[in-house]
Amino acid sequence: MKSSEFATDPFWDHDHLFPAGQFVGPPPLILGHRGAPREAPENTLVSLRRALDVGLDGIEYDLRACAGGELVLLHDETLERTTDSHGELSKRNLASLMGVDAGGWHSRNHRGEPLPLLDEALELTLLDGRPAMHMIEIKERGLLQALLGRLEDIGPPVDLRIASFDGEELARLPANSPKGMLLADQVDDLVISQLAEHRFGALGVGPGGWNHEAWQRLPRGLERWAWSIDNPADLLRVCDGEFTGFNTNEPHRALAARALKRLVPDLKEWPLKVPHLLVIPEGLSAEDRERGEWFGRWNSSVSFSNPLPVPIEVRIGFFSRGGAFDVEGLPHAATVSVGETLQIPFRLDGGSRSPGPDPLIGAAMSWQGNLWPGHSNLAAGGRLLLDVPLVRERRAWAEPLTARLSLLAESAGDRPASVLLRRTGQRISLRIEHAGGLEGAVLVGRLGQSVQRGAPGVDLILPGGFDDCPAGLPFSVGIEGLRDGVLRRRRWAGGLPAGLGHGSPGRLLPSREA
Repeated sequence: MKSSEFATDPFWDHDHLFPAGQFVGPPPLILGHRGAPREAPENTLVSLRRALDVGLDGIEYDLRACAGGELVLLHDETLERTTDSHGELSKRNLASLMGVDAGGWHSRNHRGEPLPLLDEALELTLLDGRPAMHMIEIKERGLLQALLGRLEDIGPPVDLRIASFDGEELARLPANSPKGMLLADQVDDLVISQLAEHRFGALGVGPGGWNHEAWQRLPRGLERWAWSIDNPADLLRVCDGEFTGFNTNEPHRALAARALKRLVPDLKEWPLKVPHLLVIPEGLSAEDRERGEWFGRWNSSVSFSNPLPVPIEVRIGFFSRGGAFDVEGLPHAATVSVGETLQIPFRLDGGSRSPGPDPLIGAAMSWQGNLWPGHSNLAAGGRLLLDVPLVRERRAWAEPLTARLSLLAESAGDRPASVLLRRTGQRISLRIEHAGGLEGAVLVGRLGQSVQRGAPGVDLILPGGFDDCPAGLPFSVGIEGLRDGVLRRRRWAGGLPAGLGHGSPGRLLPSREA
């Protein structure tokens, strides 16, 4: 093995890398979840276009109706999270929405991006002009008639899917309508019964939703889809050939996974691995806390295994998606022989005031020889960029003794704030201890995908088998309230509010004695 450190160059830019997505097409189909929400504001035309521009096969977006019945792309019932406006969409007429900024919250570059209408989204096409596939999730009842009417007037895109978690509403689709897709977190007996009763044409499950014995009882001919698939291991799983398609928030990673599975069909593990980074604000010095509490100093290592049947050149480096970091030991370059695994130590120092997008470790692979059957123009070799998130994680334990969870000071002037956690049986009680000066404080608790709000606290229910799961569950807690008349949020970890850009949730683990 030959190795050396090297300077970052344009090779690391996704757009300069070998465009795997253009040469390795479906199956499975890959759709952008709300577009390309890491790069542009979700459910906007610029985000949907970006997903198609990077080579995805289609787009997924959310649909609601404003007061006049016009169909608008928006995930939430209210406008606050993803626009500069407020209130319920259903109480706003279309004219009042024309000046709403749906992009400035994401970045300065997207200020002034409007809320799109359904008709505008349906006009989007693939790079070669062919119709893109559209997965339209209806977020409320009463939309089907208006949606089908618009599709009839405009002409539906190829292979349109109408998706919903509401099986009763989805069952109202006429027989000659576009195919309906029942959405669920996972396959269970209830999902099986809904599929048997209504004969939906497609099923979409969340990450890991296939890990249930009921998955083996799905009817033949049913399209199997997955939603929000971003984790590298999950991406390999859904590219195994069993799924018709999936949507993702990580289009580049998803395209790389599909290309890699086409090259190495038996590949079961992502070649690039890195352990989670534990965040322990209580252990920071006073000087470090001045920089922010979502900080740390970590000695870690990257593991990279050559997945190909030929030697490869690999360049491994660090990418920040927010915050300030100092890195030692990366970037690093090496020639990796067949079957060889590299272990590359590195040191990372830094972070941010608030939980945000986790940094990445990237591995730019290049090789000689044609490994792409049917594409003679690639005989000289190829290159592919893999990445893996450097997840920053805070931990708590589900124990009968009351524990104090100190909330992060995310801005200047934040006063100490804390939440009390206590377990009784399968119940996790969370109560506000100190609200940090916020008025009208409401506690927000997240366990898994479930989010609850209440004052002065909430109770969360642990699932059966929790104590036999050493990895625990995604968990976070925070407080929302007013300071100087402005809504503020204090958080214990990332994952609140749900969605991208707010960091990874912490983990709630079984008792330390388990």
